[in-house]
Amino acid sequence: MGRPAAKELTERELEVMHVFWKLGTATAAEVRDELSRSEVDRAYTTIATLVRILADKKFLTQTNGERPFRYRPARSYEDVSRSILGDIVERVFRGSREQLLIRLVEQKALTPEERALLEDTLREEEP
Repeated sequence: MGRPAAKELTERELEVMHVFWKLGTATAAEVRDELSRSEVDRAYTTIATLVRILADKKFLTQTNGERPFRYRPARSYEDVSRSILGDIVERVFRGSREQLLIRLVEQKALTPEERALLEDTLREEEP
């Protein structure tokens, strides 16, 4: 018996989703072409399989009934990134957003622009 399909995105699935978020709608061939322009070389069959998996996982929606099939994102970048980050906070940092922030800043010092953006965001959050 095979392992059940993961609900999370694999690295390659996320790579394909980034193309859909950029283009809006696309065929598997268009996704492959876009990845090639980014110097990511994947076989068409690999991309077609990833697109099918993403549709099965409800990350993509088919928009037409004839070949070549076109798909569009069923979930936004904001929704997916929020979910992935929430999962990382829970699994890696045991729910501690503070630990996540510390690791982010320890990894690489904030640029003045990043610091200003963070300060602006924090000010917006204040009651």
